Amino acid sequence: MLHSFLLRARKRLVEHLDVPLLLVTAALMATGLATVYSATYDASNRVLGQALNMAVGLCAMWAVAQLPPQKLMRFGVPLYILGVILLILVFIFGVKVNGARRWLSLGFTRIQPSELLKLGVPLMLAWYFHKHEALLTFRHYVVAGLLLLLPFALIAKQPDLGTAILVGAAGFYVLFFAGLPWRVIIGLAGAAAAAAPFVWTLLHDYQRKRILTLIDPSSDPLGSGYHIIQSTIAIGSGGSFGKGWLAGTQTHLEFIPERHTDFIFAVFAEERGLLGNAVLVMLYLLLVGRGLMITANASTLFARVMAGSITLSLFTYAFVNMGMVSGILPVVGVPLPFMSYGGTALVTLSIGIGILMSIQTHRMLVRQ
Repeated sequence: MLHSFLLRARKRLVEHLDVPLLLVTAALMATGLATVYSATYDASNRVLGQALNMAVGLCAMWAVAQLPPQKLMRFGVPLYILGVILLILVFIFGVKVNGARRWLSLGFTRIQPSELLKLGVPLMLAWYFHKHEALLTFRHYVVAGLLLLLPFALIAKQPDLGTAILVGAAGFYVLFFAGLPWRVIIGLAGAAAAAAPFVWTLLHDYQRKRILTLIDPSSDPLGSGYHIIQSTIAIGSGGSFGKGWLAGTQTHLEFIPERHTDFIFAVFAEERGLLGNAVLVMLYLLLVGRGLMITANASTLFARVMAGSITLSLFTYAFVNMGMVSGILPVVGVPLPFMSYGGTALVTLSIGIGILMSIQTHRMLVRQ
């Protein structure tokens, strides 16, 4: 009887976990923890903190994977409304750090409400399209666009351009997988290009400097160009096979700024070299590929657009982070998925993986 109970318990623990997703995610987390250790070898509390963050993330992933998509859909509206309310409260009661007002203080800790919208926006839009699936018209895409624009504008105003880009991308991917016509997408791209000069005037000085620095980092080598110059030196010095774990000179002589968070890819590239970078990129491609397979096999509109949004958001995270560290994109605050130090982003990404697992393991059988 005890043996039977243990078998049922073990089955209950793993039946809604997608093994390929779990293995790739675990590999990225292990690689990230080793890299964080190298980047912060003189601050062991950060390594322990990241290990705790990963444990919380894995627990959140497992818990979300147990919920069927029909139940997950119910969180869309309340999570979106809560997130928007908290964003408004940030402008009234928010904590200002380095000129940006992004945090709400709860006394014992601080929260960043914009993180809620990374999942709240796609959940809300996926619920909205699922609700109107039988008779989708252009009006529904307009309403969805406005639902996306509100949190995007509030986050960009903080200012937090990196998070605003990620929230906007997640929402746009929902629109795309919901069938937004290509002529509209091309029209929006043309309008964005035409509005670029106007948008330039709305950017903060430091944001304009980041874009100009991308063109010529040497124009301000000790200021806005310092991040890109040092990260590209670190990446180049890694060569083909890297300098070895804990042996990166740019890292341990503290030339790389934010080396355990946004610029952790520079640490990894210096220590692991081109070969290590290729393996890391392959892991992310495997993660994205598995996500796209789950998207293609999804049995409902909600599941399809949600899985697609999460998958392409993961791609966006990795592409933007590697691009900015390599000097081909402007520097924005985007972490490298499952690699960068930090609790909120890691738990949010883990929940996203849990949603993918839920969609895959709870998918309905369609009779032929």
